[in-house]
Amino acid sequence: IETRLNPLLSINIYVPRDERFGHLKMSDFVAYALKAIAQFLKPELETAFSSTPNEFEKLQDILNLYEGGIELPNDLLQNIRKNIPVETLKEIFRTDGEGLLKFPVPQVIKEDKSAWRTDEEFAREMLAGVNPIIICCLQEFPPSSKLDSKVYGDQTSTITEEHIGKYLNGLSIDEAIKSNKLFILDHHDALMPYLKRINETSTKIYTSRTLLFLKEDGTLKPLAIELSLPHPDENQFGAISKVYTPAEEGVQSCIWQLAKAYVAVIDSGYHQLISHWLHTHAVIEPFVIATNRQLSVLHPIYKLLHPHFRDTMNVNALAQQVLINAGGALESTVFPRKYSMEGMAFEDVNSPHGLRLLIKDYPYAVDGLEIWSAIKTWVEDYCSFYYKTDDMVQNDSELQSWWKELREEGHGDKKDEPWWPKMQTREELIETCTITIWIASALHAAINFGQYPYGGYPPNRPAMSRQFMPEEGSTDYKELKTHPDKAFLKTFTSQLESVLGISLVEILSRHSSDEIYLGQRDSLDWTSDKTPLAAFERFGKKLEEFEGRITKRNKDEKLKNRVGPIKMPYTLLYPTSEGLTAKGIPNSVSI
Repeated sequence: IETRLNPLLSINIYVPRDERFGHLKMSDFVAYALKAIAQFLKPELETAFSSTPNEFEKLQDILNLYEGGIELPNDLLQNIRKNIPVETLKEIFRTDGEGLLKFPVPQVIKEDKSAWRTDEEFAREMLAGVNPIIICCLQEFPPSSKLDSKVYGDQTSTITEEHIGKYLNGLSIDEAIKSNKLFILDHHDALMPYLKRINETSTKIYTSRTLLFLKEDGTLKPLAIELSLPHPDENQFGAISKVYTPAEEGVQSCIWQLAKAYVAVIDSGYHQLISHWLHTHAVIEPFVIATNRQLSVLHPIYKLLHPHFRDTMNVNALAQQVLINAGGALESTVFPRKYSMEGMAFEDVNSPHGLRLLIKDYPYAVDGLEIWSAIKTWVEDYCSFYYKTDDMVQNDSELQSWWKELREEGHGDKKDEPWWPKMQTREELIETCTITIWIASALHAAINFGQYPYGGYPPNRPAMSRQFMPEEGSTDYKELKTHPDKAFLKTFTSQLESVLGISLVEILSRHSSDEIYLGQRDSLDWTSDKTPLAAFERFGKKLEEFEGRITKRNKDEKLKNRVGPIKMPYTLLYPTSEGLTAKGIPNSVSI
């Protein structure tokens, strides 16, 4: 039986003493976490909204969350005071002077309140948004499925040439594929096995495939969205699918907006649970444990990696208690409820960093390759100082014990996979440490700190859907004609879940006041060896130079994906920052 703690007391979870938050970090976390946790404590927050129970009537109702804010009821504040020590409470009100439930304007609507609706922005966020690692080049048409046909039947896409052929600038589909002009955001196979169970809850969602065409100006044009459900009788009868194409007028334009929003819901859930939690937080924790168990604090690899593990175990323990536990915040705000670079580049020795991007104006990949290259150079310089030969790697008993525990205990379910390095060469050590640092720092930053700038305005990136696409002739379909925004909001955005979701992504998108960024250390005397110190200084300077190049790219009008219709520059891999800025690469998974 799972034991549920009072949400305000669940910050007192166990983690090893040397992995706990420092004082400043804890006060920051609690202050901003109150905005989310408050939603659990009192249902009367509902009365702070309009008279219509739990529904937004119009988009302006959502804008009021940023322009006016919500005053917390006194009895709710008393509840908070009962559960939090006086010293911490003082820290909270010192740290958080914004009013607990008044939200900053998310960058996605700061310059233009309607540009998020455009097809160009919808597509751009697949390259420069909060989950820019899923889109890939289309290899076959129609898109196929890797699901077992004996279990799931025919899951091949129903998108046809008739749907997309006229949008390909005179190319045939084969020609468009061969010239790397067709791309896909594919959320079909990952979700289909769970869809029936998900839709038995209050959530109503599809799987999706979105096809896009690369235009001459480097932007992507959405061509078609396929939304699919399992066959109502048995899985082995395949999927029931419907394809939607762009429309600019009438009820069909409203249907197209809904189709894009369903894709955003699906991508939001996949991002939060897979791209973010599983591929950064969960991947790194076994490294933290094995490093502390198997490497002495004097070991060179311990010294190299330790800054990239700061606060990770504490954050993960909190997340498991408050956010991703059964009934926790994520379960309430992303679609799965209880079930809660590949294909975009190829090796090319003549291209920068040895990779040629299929989309040249791909902000995440362009900036990410530079950060990766800088990390790898630093790790090569560092490891080469301590390991002069492959034999030194093989004969380092601590290192070998560390690698054995990582494979066999930390990631035991994957221990027999053929892709694991053998840890017999300097090259394998360098590659392993580079990947570890990249995941803990840059990858996590790229998919974490844009959550509020893009998702803090729920219509742009709704996290849940509550009903299926309206059928022609239904009452909901008629409402699309007469009150399209109300119908949109009724489908995706309830009041309390929106406030909880906004609160949650604001917490996740903030840097703490004592953040330590990539290229920085909390102590200047972390090593007495001059060669590594000089290499680390070069690393820091390279990152400073990189900030200037990001700023220059964002001012280049030819690079349309850098800023987009919403006029929000891509800065998620800008190395330093503070607060809520959509910038900054912390050393570690620290939030």
